[in-house]
Amino acid sequence: MTPPIPRIPHNDYGVLTPPALGAWEPTLTVTVVIPAHDRQETLNLTLAALSAQSYPEHLLDVIVVDDGSATPLHLPGLAPARTKLISSPPGGWGRAWAVQAGIDAATGEVVLVLDADMVPHRRHVEAQLRWHHLAPYVVALGWIDFTDGPLPTPEQVADALAAGTEERLFPLSPHRHDWAEQIIRDHDGLRTAPSSLATRIHVGATVSYPAALLRSAGGMDTSLVLAEDTELGYRLTQAGAVYVPDPESRAWHVGLPTAMRDHRALKRYNDPYVADRVPYRRYLRTDTGRQWLVPYVEVTVEAAGPYEDVRATVDTLLAGSLPDVRVTVTGPWDLLTPGRRSPLTDPHLDLRLVHATFAHDPRVHFHPPATGTAPFRLRVPPGWVVARDTVERLVAHMEEHDLGSLCVALEETEAGVTTARLDRTAALSRATLVATPGEHLDDLVDALFGLEWVDGETWGFNRRPAVYPPRRRPPSELAAATARHEKELALYRKRVAALRAELAQTRKEAAKNGRDAARWREKAEAWRREAVRLTRERNRTVLRRAVRRVRNLAFPTD
Repeated sequence: MTPPIPRIPHNDYGVLTPPALGAWEPTLTVTVVIPAHDRQETLNLTLAALSAQSYPEHLLDVIVVDDGSATPLHLPGLAPARTKLISSPPGGWGRAWAVQAGIDAATGEVVLVLDADMVPHRRHVEAQLRWHHLAPYVVALGWIDFTDGPLPTPEQVADALAAGTEERLFPLSPHRHDWAEQIIRDHDGLRTAPSSLATRIHVGATVSYPAALLRSAGGMDTSLVLAEDTELGYRLTQAGAVYVPDPESRAWHVGLPTAMRDHRALKRYNDPYVADRVPYRRYLRTDTGRQWLVPYVEVTVEAAGPYEDVRATVDTLLAGSLPDVRVTVTGPWDLLTPGRRSPLTDPHLDLRLVHATFAHDPRVHFHPPATGTAPFRLRVPPGWVVARDTVERLVAHMEEHDLGSLCVALEETEAGVTTARLDRTAALSRATLVATPGEHLDDLVDALFGLEWVDGETWGFNRRPAVYPPRRRPPSELAAATARHEKELALYRKRVAALRAELAQTRKEAAKNGRDAARWREKAEAWRREAVRLTRERNRTVLRRAVRRVRNLAFPTD
């Protein structure tokens, strides 16, 4: 009998108890996929380290994908027994393209992606694989040490792993994935990280996935040549993944990655692609009114009932303070055939009017779009309108409390309770992964992420106006003339206010000039008095000299 799948709340993998390294018996097969472009020298070291892994050799195979190397790669003599080399298929290039080629060829129950400049420790694969034996939706990440020192030989690598001295293979660089390790430390090994943050530490240099989960999430986005790990991490979160960074799954990274060598240039390149595909990066989506490949909120409104109900609901959703939404109006659209009909008595008239209203609005779809999984899904029944900030407030509340679902009670009738509902995509996916036959998903969502009920009126939900869309009578001639005069009067008032302000400024300047003139007059008078004093003093001095001379003439000293 198959044991039940463990139920991990949020990202708290602490409910799992991994076995000690070397003290358990693995059963899962693993395919190690190594994308490589002109990396023969470091690839030889990677394969040498994989040949000395503690994970059972019969459960491990390796696929090296040559991504268009200038000098075609070859397999060295020191490599795992079941290692094969393939070339990237035509039609694309880049790491994501090569990794996807490896995923397509992989036969293991687990896929471990390892870059060709990584030298894993002996228990690197074992440390990650023990988590996959516990839950089929864990994404395990290795722990990376960086080095830019001289390279050993493949034989030296294999010998060091066999002797347990691989930590001395290279000099340790001071560079680290500081931002990722900080997130991990700040959130108890990522166990307490909120859903929108846990995905950020997905770094593809050494990471392993359940093959079924990876393929169900869509694999790599091969249209990307950079930021492919960031984008895949986002989609895996929406698929229900739990991230486990394992410090015992150590590996050397030979040389510094681009993110450390030229972070600013890399970020400048990545930001537009990440903004379009990862709605969690809210700081990249600050442009007012922009639409993105993957929306933040996917809203569903059923095209049921009167056309006015559906239009009112969709109109207010599109006019909200959170523009990053995409609305899908569901309905039996195949009934709208182009054949002859009575326009006013058409049995599908309301459905046709809804389609005509939104057919050319790119924000509105009539079938679920094939691209982009939003992190939040909102369902609103037709006939209910929302306040401008309703959706934004609901999502903020969900994020603040990291909830799985928010049920909004709108009204209660004999038929039951009418509700709107906001769900976290990751929570629904996780609940689906662990559900047993007959088990209600709401109970699982509540247990894993939390489900909360709120009152609709408090959050800005109301019935649509009786008349919709609003109709306004044309203004009368008197009203039009009054409006024109009021407009002219407002203009004159504005001009008068400007003139008064100018006059006040002029008076202020005149007063200042008057005060300045008074000060100058006072200074002039002071200077005049000083001149008179100096003149008198000079005259007295001249007189004294004359008296002395007369005395000298009258009474000579000889």
